[in-house]
Amino acid sequence: MKGKLWRNMSGLRNVFYATCVFALMTAGTAYAGGTLRVAAMGEPASLDPHKVSGTWENYIVGDMFLGLTTEDPKAEAVPGVAESWTISEDLTTYTFKLRKSTWSDGTPLTANDFVFSLQRILLPETAAEYASLLYVIDGAEAVNSGKAEASSLGVKALDDYTLEIKLVGPAPYFLDLLTHYTAYPVPKHVIDKVGKDWTKPENMVVNGPFKLVEWLPNTHVKLTKNDNYYDVAAIDLDALTFFTQEDRAAVQKRFRAGEIDVAMDFSSDQIGWLRENMPEETRIAPYMGVYYYPINSSVEPFTDVRVRTALSMAVNREAIVDKVLKTGELAAYSFVPPGVSHYSKPAEVEWKDVPYGERVKKAKALLADAGFTADNPLELTLRYNTSENHKRIAVAVVSMWKAIGVKAELHNAEVKVHYADLKQGDFQVARAGWIADYNDAQNFLYLLETRTGANNYGRYSNPEFDSLMKQAEVTADLKKRGELMYKAEAQAMADMPVIPIYHYVSKNLVSKKVVGFEDNAKDIHRWRYITLK
Repeated sequence: MKGKLWRNMSGLRNVFYATCVFALMTAGTAYAGGTLRVAAMGEPASLDPHKVSGTWENYIVGDMFLGLTTEDPKAEAVPGVAESWTISEDLTTYTFKLRKSTWSDGTPLTANDFVFSLQRILLPETAAEYASLLYVIDGAEAVNSGKAEASSLGVKALDDYTLEIKLVGPAPYFLDLLTHYTAYPVPKHVIDKVGKDWTKPENMVVNGPFKLVEWLPNTHVKLTKNDNYYDVAAIDLDALTFFTQEDRAAVQKRFRAGEIDVAMDFSSDQIGWLRENMPEETRIAPYMGVYYYPINSSVEPFTDVRVRTALSMAVNREAIVDKVLKTGELAAYSFVPPGVSHYSKPAEVEWKDVPYGERVKKAKALLADAGFTADNPLELTLRYNTSENHKRIAVAVVSMWKAIGVKAELHNAEVKVHYADLKQGDFQVARAGWIADYNDAQNFLYLLETRTGANNYGRYSNPEFDSLMKQAEVTADLKKRGELMYKAEAQAMADMPVIPIYHYVSKNLVSKKVVGFEDNAKDIHRWRYITLK
């Protein structure tokens, strides 16, 4: 509308009149267009959805691709490429009817694209670190481990617009799982032609509402509206720019200066100033995730459960959430957060209610039993990725460990390098975080299964835990399934391969001109729903 007004008016008086009318018409309302500027808080390792694994990457690829299902503004599963589906009586076979849509280059998207994509992510040569998330699909684990051909995967195109997926057992979370980037389609016709170069801006073809136009490493990623998106008429924004810097203080300054519209996270030490000066822009909400320290239980002396337990007992979680963070996080004594669907109560460590002073004494005794005393102290390196919050927590934890005679050094790296080291097992104790991909306890506990691979950072392996999780995988009764996973979590909390520290809240800065940003338990926001006013 603005362009038409300017073209049809002439003379300064008419221009002034048109400007006033437009301002009155649009004051306090939303209009189509504009570029949303988002601080994603990390440099993506890739924009290939089969090669990513972080929330900061999800903020970008989640609007470049569209899965069979997708998220609504509240992060709940709704139809995506699939416009409808049916589920068999035994809850193991899903049949999806696909809507007619195209890739951004105009090529029709069909059920065969999903067959190709789900096979591709599971092929050993793809080396997708997140492939194990799809093991609920029949044959997925065998394909991913190289024990079966890709064609044996339980995914079949019945015709161009009908897709069948068979599961190994009932999975109440499956439709939610399909919103995840591991289940996104990728363009076979482009990958066959240019191979790994398919993610370069000049080659990249997508099926979501926005497409790549520029990626300047360690600076920004720019997307523009995909005119071939099936529902392009519903998209208000013209473009998206994602800034990838990790310095929360610098991002906050840019937000205050109006250079950024949404900042996905902020430094907790600024909460007092933000609440006083920017209360409407400061968004804090419950967040289904766990902040934890994996311990590399495959290397000495961390193979010893006494050492792992001592380190965990010495962490004063209440002091961290109340005095270091101050933004409402919950002290964590379980790996699974409270309030997860079909899971009545997480399995907490047995010593949760022991007074902290007594826990410190017990931790010292455990280390002494393991051979670590004042004359032979335990020495370790604690790794964390760049963030003021992570550093402040790490400094606090090192001080707590010092009280039990542990000498710890800190090592910092940017997020991409940090997680690459964790996946290689190149650490002793490190900072990590896990945000729910779907609302189910399995999504947290599967991280501790032996078969999970790279995302089981500490290489924890317990046959009893694995057996319980396998039983839960094929159990249809939701109550019995929950009980099996509870037993599995209780076993893991006794073994202490990870130190749960707190359960998250999301902390975002959102400009008043951003319309459609809804706080939700996953902190997933698809920018296709956003309008600028």
